[in-house]
Amino acid sequence: MTDGKKAPKLCQVVLDSTDARSLAEFYRSLLGLVYKPGHEPPEPGQADERGRDWLVLRTTDGAPQLAFQQVDQLPPPTWPDGQVPQQLHLDLSVASIEELEAQHDRVLALGGRLLSDQKDGPDEPFRVYADPAGHPFCIFVT
Repeated sequence: MTDGKKAPKLCQVVLDSTDARSLAEFYRSLLGLVYKPGHEPPEPGQADERGRDWLVLRTTDGAPQLAFQQVDQLPPPTWPDGQVPQQLHLDLSVASIEELEAQHDRVLALGGRLLSDQKDGPDEPFRVYADPAGHPFCIFVT
């Protein structure tokens, strides 16, 4: 900043979900993240109190990345067509078209769905997906 004031630090991106645990599991698996201590899934047969409220995922070295907030209702984005805009999306990158193909299969296997395929575009090849809650995200080749 040029005015001599300190800028705030981005801590994490928070996604609303009607199933916070399921969405956290999708991104944990996709991105190789880990739960903040105390936010892990409960033992089988135990109630998931934390998953009905707020969950945080971090990098393996502890840096916050994503959080998930449980909500009662969430109209899924209808982007690129329709009444409900995407409002926010995550941009993820890979180093090659081969990695883009491999990630495509992973996203679908984890419950995501393809919204737009621009892998053959003239600029940066990319694909747009929706996570299980409907939030759009992109994976592009850098």
